[in-house]
Amino acid sequence: MAESVYKIITLVGTSTESWEKAAKAAVERASKTLRELRIAEVEELDMQIEGGKVISYRAKVRVSFKYEGKEK
Repeated sequence: MAESVYKIITLVGTSTESWEKAAKAAVERASKTLRELRIAEVEELDMQIEGGKVISYRAKVRVSFKYEGKEK
């Protein structure tokens, strides 16, 4: 079996409803353009506030996927 290499990127998902939906949005969007997603790890959660009210939730998510660079 050949060794595998994985790349890790950081994404920020947003939702007006919850952190969970924000994280899910980031992963679901990434899955449309990246193949073989492996792990998603929530790094940080925050909220956008306007007029003293929360208007959106944000989740910073690290996602790993199999790296398929060109072989020499």
